[in-house]
Amino acid sequence: MEALRSADEIRDVNTRYHDVAAASYDSKWGIDFGAVGQAQVVGKLRKLLGPELHRGFGRSLEIGAGTGYFSLNLLQAGIVREATCTDISPGMVATLAENANRLGLDVRAARADAESLPFGGHSFDLVLGHAVLHHLPDLARAFAELHRVLRPGGRIAFAGEPSRIGDRLASVPKRGANVLAPTWRALLRARRATGQSGDGKDRADEALEACVDIHAFSPGSLAAYARRAGFIDVRVGGEELVANLFGWFNRALEATADPTGVPMLWRQYAYHGYLLLQRLDQRVLEPRLPPAIFYNLLLTARKP
Repeated sequence: MEALRSADEIRDVNTRYHDVAAASYDSKWGIDFGAVGQAQVVGKLRKLLGPELHRGFGRSLEIGAGTGYFSLNLLQAGIVREATCTDISPGMVATLAENANRLGLDVRAARADAESLPFGGHSFDLVLGHAVLHHLPDLARAFAELHRVLRPGGRIAFAGEPSRIGDRLASVPKRGANVLAPTWRALLRARRATGQSGDGKDRADEALEACVDIHAFSPGSLAAYARRAGFIDVRVGGEELVANLFGWFNRALEATADPTGVPMLWRQYAYHGYLLLQRLDQRVLEPRLPPAIFYNLLLTARKP
């Protein structure tokens, strides 16, 4: 999944792509800042940090924070006391600030490149991110920056990074959904989404995604970046298998339709079905199967 572009081109496309996505990002991905969202975020970090999570963290830095899904929910849950959020996209930073203001949360939000962070050394107790590392063109430089700004004894925690095997598995429900999409839209009486081709694919989105999603990882390759940067106690886990197959199938169907034509009953089925299968993954599959086959990888490590 490596894009044959320069690092500067990748950063530029990431900025433009996420600026356009910012306004509809929360609704597209079902991002929640209530009890469900807090449970999701805390649950992901509990897999990484265990009992350490509930001792809390003083100052956190989130890179690629998007609209604030992780940091805003962690603030509300009392896991972090002070949150700084950065993103390369001004549009995402603006939406995050709006979300924080609406929720009455005090957050420092700033535009910044993860590979060149505008903070002094030893500034944070926790550096985290969700679905961000696979966008970064120079991961060695980014991990060096994470190490620099983290205080000794502090932790990094990253979730939502695509695995190489999981990424290939996800292509199966996506292809199946594109085949079934015309029948699905007819049953729901939903119009085809504007700007899409007959097979349901948005060619402009596909071209951009090929430029912004530039890495998929094996557990070993992800851990190696952290070790080379000087981190210790490096651990990589896997998360979500059947939930992601189910989720990608439904999202691929929904992407072919005008959003106003997708019934609320379908959305409720897709949402609650995903949560149910997520619990199945967590309780049955994640403790028993190797991390490499799950769609998402999770990484934690400590600075000596």
